[in-house]
Amino acid sequence: QRIDFILVYEDESKSASEKKGSVMRRKVSQKTSRPLPLLSDEDVIAKEPEFFTAPFRKDQLKCFFVKDKEQFFTPAMRSRMAYYILSRAPYEVRGNVKKFGFNKLLDGGVYKAAYPLHDCRFNVKSKEPSCPNERFLLFNEWAHPKSFYKMQPLDLIRKYFGEKIGIYFAWLGFYTVMLTLAAAVGLCCFIYGYTTRESSTWSKEVCDPQIGGEIIMCPQCDKICPYWRLNSTCESSKRLCIFDNYGTLVFAIFMSVWVTLFLEFWKRYQAKLEHDWDTVEFLQQEEQPRPEYEAKCIYERVNPVTQETEKVPYTACGKCMRVSCGIGTVLFWVLLIIASVVGVIVYRLAMFITFSSNLHSHLNNRKELEPFKEYVTPQMATSITASFISLIIIMILNNVYEKVAILITDFELPRTKTEYENSLTLKMFLFQFVNYYSSCFYIAFFKGKVVGYPGEPVYWLGTFRNEECDPGGCLTELTTQLSIIMTGKAIWNNIQEVLLPWLKNLMFRHCTQVSSEKVIPRWEQDYQLQPMGKLGLFYEYLEMVIQFGFVTLFVASFPLAPLLALFNNLCEIRVDAWKYTTQSRRAVPEKAQDIGAWQPILQGVAILAVATNAAIIAFTSDMIPRLVYYWAFSISPYSGGSEHTMAGYINSSLSVFNISHFSEMKRPNEEITPYWFNNITTCRYRDFRHPPGHPNQYDFSIYYWHVIAAKLAFMIVLEHIVYFTKFILSYMIPDVPEALKEQIKRERYLTQVILHETNIQHFKELMKPIADNLQSEIEEPELDLKV
Repeated sequence: QRIDFILVYEDESKSASEKKGSVMRRKVSQKTSRPLPLLSDEDVIAKEPEFFTAPFRKDQLKCFFVKDKEQFFTPAMRSRMAYYILSRAPYEVRGNVKKFGFNKLLDGGVYKAAYPLHDCRFNVKSKEPSCPNERFLLFNEWAHPKSFYKMQPLDLIRKYFGEKIGIYFAWLGFYTVMLTLAAAVGLCCFIYGYTTRESSTWSKEVCDPQIGGEIIMCPQCDKICPYWRLNSTCESSKRLCIFDNYGTLVFAIFMSVWVTLFLEFWKRYQAKLEHDWDTVEFLQQEEQPRPEYEAKCIYERVNPVTQETEKVPYTACGKCMRVSCGIGTVLFWVLLIIASVVGVIVYRLAMFITFSSNLHSHLNNRKELEPFKEYVTPQMATSITASFISLIIIMILNNVYEKVAILITDFELPRTKTEYENSLTLKMFLFQFVNYYSSCFYIAFFKGKVVGYPGEPVYWLGTFRNEECDPGGCLTELTTQLSIIMTGKAIWNNIQEVLLPWLKNLMFRHCTQVSSEKVIPRWEQDYQLQPMGKLGLFYEYLEMVIQFGFVTLFVASFPLAPLLALFNNLCEIRVDAWKYTTQSRRAVPEKAQDIGAWQPILQGVAILAVATNAAIIAFTSDMIPRLVYYWAFSISPYSGGSEHTMAGYINSSLSVFNISHFSEMKRPNEEITPYWFNNITTCRYRDFRHPPGHPNQYDFSIYYWHVIAAKLAFMIVLEHIVYFTKFILSYMIPDVPEALKEQIKRERYLTQVILHETNIQHFKELMKPIADNLQSEIEEPELDLKV
C-alpha cells in the first residue's frame, strides 16, 4: 500500500565533481556572507538542502537517496504514519461490528491523551547529540520577543510542525507585509482629514454662531426631545470631516486594487511554497477517508471511477437528508442572529429616548462632567453602549454556535478531512459573517434612511420612532462601531490565546508538581501542556479572515482599520508562535497544498468589498450631496458671477418644517423648551423636501432626485471601473511565475529520465543471470567440437 508522503532523492544527473563543487560553493558562501538583519543566521538555522522529490514507494527504494535508514523519515513523517496506523487499529470485534481507532478510546476515557513529543525543552538546549533541538531554535529565533523583527523561519516551521501549520504562518506573514502599504496609505488619509477638519467649509458653517447658531433643529423624538441649535454639533461635524473627505474616496479605490494585488501575489507565493515543500501533487494523490467515516460504512455502491464495489455510510437519500438538516440548522442560527440585531435596534431606539430626556440635565448638574457636554450627545451615548452590547452578544453566540456547527458537520459525515474542514469552514464563516457584520451593515445602509419627517415619522413595531443618524452623520457611528468591535475582538482573542493557556498550564504544573530530584520524562512534560484542538488552525484562520473583512468591507468609513490590523498581526504572529512552541503539545503534522476553503472566501469578500465601499461613499457619507450642490446648485454670494462654491451647503441640505404642524402626540413638552426658543415658527431637519406652503409640501424636492440619481450613477460607474481594473490585474498577473513553471517542467523531465535509466539498469540486473546462462550454453558445444 502506498503511503502518501513526499520523500527525497538526489539529482543523479549531476556528476560527483559537480555535486562536490556545489556543496563547497554553498559552504564558502555561508562563511563569507553576512546574514541580513531580518533573517536568521544560517549557522543557527541551517538552510534546507534541495532535492528532486517523488512519492515514496517501497518497491522503488533503490531510486531514493538513502544515507541512513534511521534518518530517512523525518520525525514529522513518522508522527503522521503513527497517527495513521493508530487511528485505524482495531481493538474490538463483535460479530459484524468492528471497533477501531484510538480516537474512540480517547473519547471514552480509556486513554487520557495521544500526541507527538517535542524534541526538547523550549528554553534549554538538549545535550543529547542525536537531538536536533528544533523546538529550542524555533523559540529563540521565532517566538522569543527579542526576535520580533526577524523574518519567520518557514522551512523550520514546516519541518517541525508540518506543511499545514507552515502554510498558515506563511499566509499570515504575507498578509501582514501587504498590510504595511495599506496601513501607510490609510494613515496618510487620516492625517489629511485631521489637518483639514478646521478648514472644511461645511464644518465652518456648522460651528459659525451666525450660521449654525441661528439654525434651530427639530426634535429627534416625540414629546421629551427639545429643540436644539445646529452649532451644538460642532465637534461631531469636525470628527466627521476626518473620515468623510475626498481622501477617503481615493483610499477606498486604492484598497479595492490592493486586495486584488494581495490575492494575486499570494497565489504566486503559494505556488512557490508548493514547489519548495513538495505539495504540488498532493491533491492528485488519493486522500485517505476519515476513520469516523470508515467506521460507519454499511451500504454498498459501485465506485464511478474504479467500477468496483465499495462501502459507504449512507445512501443518496440519506446524504441529501443530512445535508438538508445541516442547511436548515445554519439558517435557523442566522435568523437567530438577525433577531438579536433587531433586539439591539430596539434597545437603541428605547435608550435614545432615555438619553435625550436625561443626559443633558445630568451633565449640567455635574460640574466635573461639564467639559464632556460638547462631545457626548444622545446619539453618541446610544451608539457606544449599543456597540458594547453587540460585542457581548457576538462573543456569546460564537461560543454556542461553534459547538452546534461541529455537531452538524459530524452528522453530515464528510469522507475526508479536507471535505470535513471545508464544510465546517463554510458553516462557521457564514455564521460569523452575519454575526460580526450585521450591526455594521445596519448602521451603514439602513439606519436613518427611512425616518419620514418631523410631522409624520416612521415607527418600529408601531411604538418606537425609527432611529435617525447622529447629527454628524451615520459615518461617524459606523467608525465607532468598527473601532469598538475590532479592538474588543483583538483584546478578547489575545486573552484566550495567551492568558488562559498560560494560567491553565501554571495551575496544572502546580497541582502535579513532584520533588526536584525526580527527572520528569519528556512525555510527562508535554502532557502538562495544553492539547491542540481537534480543529487545529481553523480558529486562527477564522480570526484573520474576519479581520480581513473589517479591513476591506468598511474601510471607506475607517481608514485606520489596516493600521490596527497591522499592529494586531505583528503581535498575532509572535503570540501564535509562543503558544505553539511553549504552551501547546506538539500538533500531529499534516500536509496541505494551500489554505483550503479560505481562498475562495477571501476572493468573495474582496468582490463584495467593492460594492460595500461604493455604497458607503454613495449612501452613507455626504460626499455625493456635497458634489451635487457644488456643481449643480451652488451660487457664490461673494462675487457677481455664478462661481462654484461650497458656501451655503448646510442651509441647502436642511429642509424646513412648520412647528404648528406637530400633532399633540409629537409636540415637545413646554417644560423642556429652551429659553431662547421664542417667536420661532419653523425648525430644520436633514432631508431634501419641499417647505411648508408649497403645493407639494413635505414631498421630496428635485434636489433629492438629483442626489439619488448621482448616488446611483456614482456607485455603478465606480463599481465597473474597479471591477474592470481588478479583472485586468488578475489577467496580467499569472498565478504561477514563468520561471517556476519552467523549473517544474525541468525537474519532471529529469525525474522521468532518472526513473527510466533506473528501470533500465534494474532490467539489466534481472537479465544478467539469464544472459550468462545463455552464454555458457553457447560456449560448451564449442569446447566439445574442439575436443
